[in-house]
Amino acid sequence: MQRVIIVGSTGSIGTQAIDFILKNRDSFLVVGLAASTQTSLLREQAQVFGTKNTAQGASEAAELIEATEADVVLNAITGAAGLLSTYATLKTGKRLALANKESLIMGGKYFLDMTSFKGQITPVDSEHSAIAQAMKSGKFSEVNKLILTASGGPFYDRESLEGITLKDALDHPTWNMGPMISINSATMFNKGLEIIEAHLLFGIPYSQIDVVIHPQSIVHSMVEYKDGSVIAQASVADMTLPIGYALSWPNRALNAVRPLEWGARQRWDFLPPTENSMRSINLARRAGEAGGVYPAVLNASNECAVEAFMAGKISFARIIHVTETVFNLYTKQHTNRESAKNPIEVILEEDARTRELAKTVIENMSAD
Repeated sequence: MQRVIIVGSTGSIGTQAIDFILKNRDSFLVVGLAASTQTSLLREQAQVFGTKNTAQGASEAAELIEATEADVVLNAITGAAGLLSTYATLKTGKRLALANKESLIMGGKYFLDMTSFKGQITPVDSEHSAIAQAMKSGKFSEVNKLILTASGGPFYDRESLEGITLKDALDHPTWNMGPMISINSATMFNKGLEIIEAHLLFGIPYSQIDVVIHPQSIVHSMVEYKDGSVIAQASVADMTLPIGYALSWPNRALNAVRPLEWGARQRWDFLPPTENSMRSINLARRAGEAGGVYPAVLNASNECAVEAFMAGKISFARIIHVTETVFNLYTKQHTNRESAKNPIEVILEEDARTRELAKTVIENMSAD
């Protein structure tokens, strides 16, 4: 039986993980729960599993991880707030089921160097879970490229991004997700972050990571091998499968999702990304290839832009413009440099510096 801590337990991934564990209580024991919001739900979850180990907020979540004996931590916190939980998990030698891609993107090579055993980081993102499964079909040296699939979001066929409301942006065609990732999916920024995540998790050069639009969200990603074969992982669009795979690793989960109906007529489309979406993707590639604190800076720039859109301060069409503007201003003012400080301190400092810069940029745009 695996002892599990879930941080971000009241969010979209956290609640789906709890539903999965409730169906597989013979395999998992929840020993800790943490959330920043919905405290009444957090208390209800703790009562269901009979655990007194609960925490509120990012700092308390990290302290809970360090103080609690567990086999695996599911980091389902949204955004940069998940950084400390990923750090605490790796520091204490626990296995990390990672839904919070932002923390890995921010920590980069530093977090990879902290891992103490193979498979310590197991991805929850459906795309990276798919790649991890497909890469079991060959040797690392035989991989030609990774192909990340994207639904295209709700605006793939839309020529103009003007006039899009918050309700429009949150209405994802195939996935049920939280607000931040739903908007990142709509701008395709999420796919840019996933390129950086794929590079870090699998060690494949950026030049060998492609993106293709697959509106049906059935093929979750693919690995192309040097002999021309392509191994794809396909399943219904349900996050329970990658959640269950990450929690159960190295075994496959029971009672995850229903199989595809192969006897039914189906249509699987694969399309190129649009010019609008490539802006997000290329910006992420640029930050990833630069390395250092730049991916963390890019993430902070985008989080501030999305928050400004959700608050009604900027239009949807300006989200990537703000992200790019803040990132460009930062890179002009600051360079990657060696520091004697703890890397986590440096990341948090530059994250805060970027957010102050973003605040000024957004205020100036709002005043126009």
